[in-house]
Amino acid sequence: MRIVVTGGAGFIGSHFVRTLLGQGYPGYDTAEVVVLDAFTYAGRAENLAPVADSPRLRVERGDIRDPRRVAEVLPGADLVVHFAAETHVDRSIAGAADFVTTNVVGTQVLLQAAVDARVGRFVHVSTDEVYGSVEDGSWPEDHPLEPNSPYSAAKAGSDLLARSYHRTHGLDVVITRCSNNYGPYQYPEKVIPLFVTRLLDGGRVPLYGDGGNVRDWLHVDDHCHGIALVAAKGRAGEIYNIGGGTELTNRELTGRLLAAVGADWSRVEHVPDRKGHDRRYSVDWSKIRDELGYAPRVPFEQGLADTVAWYREHRSWWA
Repeated sequence: MRIVVTGGAGFIGSHFVRTLLGQGYPGYDTAEVVVLDAFTYAGRAENLAPVADSPRLRVERGDIRDPRRVAEVLPGADLVVHFAAETHVDRSIAGAADFVTTNVVGTQVLLQAAVDARVGRFVHVSTDEVYGSVEDGSWPEDHPLEPNSPYSAAKAGSDLLARSYHRTHGLDVVITRCSNNYGPYQYPEKVIPLFVTRLLDGGRVPLYGDGGNVRDWLHVDDHCHGIALVAAKGRAGEIYNIGGGTELTNRELTGRLLAAVGADWSRVEHVPDRKGHDRRYSVDWSKIRDELGYAPRVPFEQGLADTVAWYREHRSWWA
């Protein structure tokens, strides 16, 4: 079996690859893994160092927006797991062009190549941000898409393209939408690694607005476990939310991070809120629980402590 992982040198993709090659997902113990990555700022060879010597791993440098390069990599693939994307909301606000071309055009290039190469299954990894903001309750998978940032709008566009290739071409597509990920190897532009690394360096951290924005936190290992379940047993054409079950305001999260590194609130700088900042995300993940047996396995307290310890012990990776 051959599995192509796009964005496999990034934060979530590399965790999936490391676990896959470490025989962490039943049924894939002998699979050949091909990583396709452009190795931009967040995709790093160091993220694959623990499995770099595996005879089952092949790494291909390439941009998913390049049809010729993608067409060279996909033939023979039984499964494509598509992580590659521009993901940072602040970057999308400063300049949206790369988000549209990578997330929308790049996904279309991959989908067409998958049809042409007769790929067996295509797992499209998306985000809860495509739903927009929710005051109460949690979004089910059939909630209308109401993205509010250029990043989430580009991801929503890629979701719709993935769905269209299932309906139009019969490609076996499954879509996942996750809540906020955290864990080791996350590039220090996202809130947890940004705050941890700045605090470890003795600096201050920026808290947007009143700090009341709410996110559901999902450890990267739980997210990848959910993706593996969907890849193996998900129904073609379906969408599966993957949640972590820990909702915190940004202020509450900041307090936990301060405590984890032995700092106090004098290290926090209150800054103007981000443009279009969604107030609350919350996904209903009962579908993947009931159909595929998913449940988060990493308690947030333990996952956060382990993550802080990883950044403390791997300063050379981020400094």
